[in-house]
Amino acid sequence: MSSLNINGKLLDLQIPVVMGIINCTPDSFYDGGATLTVDHALRQTEKMIHEGAKIIDVGGYSSRPDGQDISVEEEKSRVLPVIEAIAKRFEVGLSCDSFRESVITQALSHGANIVNDISAGKLDEEMLETVGSAQVPYIMMHMRGTPQTMKSLTNYENLITDINLYFSKRIAAARSHGINDIVIDAGFGFAKTVEQNYELLKKMNLLKAHDVPILAGLSRKSMIYKTLGIEAKDALNGTTALHMVALQKGASILRVHDVKEAVETIQLFQALQKYA
Repeated sequence: MSSLNINGKLLDLQIPVVMGIINCTPDSFYDGGATLTVDHALRQTEKMIHEGAKIIDVGGYSSRPDGQDISVEEEKSRVLPVIEAIAKRFEVGLSCDSFRESVITQALSHGANIVNDISAGKLDEEMLETVGSAQVPYIMMHMRGTPQTMKSLTNYENLITDINLYFSKRIAAARSHGINDIVIDAGFGFAKTVEQNYELLKKMNLLKAHDVPILAGLSRKSMIYKTLGIEAKDALNGTTALHMVALQKGASILRVHDVKEAVETIQLFQALQKYA
């Protein structure tokens, strides 16, 4: 599958696309607090769309390791006004990043048209039914446990085999609920050590066996700044380097903080493909 059906319009993924991150959280690892107001989120969205983002991803629950667990109502209060405002002003793929079905239900009614679930439906048993009924694209990520427990769940018998088995089961579950458009997110940084993240990136092409688009979420993550001995704010260059690797390994969507640089990386990747 090389496209996503978003409100009856097909988003072509034969050329990779960029998803821009709007964090409505005060404690995200990189830009926490930056887009907590609706006005700032709208300005950021406009900038990202102008730079070439095809999808905007709005999240209100920080899923970084040891992130604070917040109430459903708090999460809704963060994301719903932003989603509604973006949906009214821009025609764009609009994703809600949440593992809670009740948040997703309201996000969809406020204008979201894609669901991005870090738990692949495992943290809320009603999620898959809701997404199937809504007939919207579903992004499912590989993770073990919860954001609060995942750092202790990094023992794998075989990393890639285990991840592929996970996706086989979760894709089958999603299909059984009538979900047609599925994207898999390898889950860099989620229940994986720095070394495992690099192994996963090197072998990410093996996830193509599922015949669904692959999303790579590498932007400014600890696998970059810990390896380089820098901070997340200084990790754009490292992000760009790994984005090119992800594209070479089959990524169809780059989920990023920095849209312009990611779009340029895709343009260079496409130029390179002409001589493959």
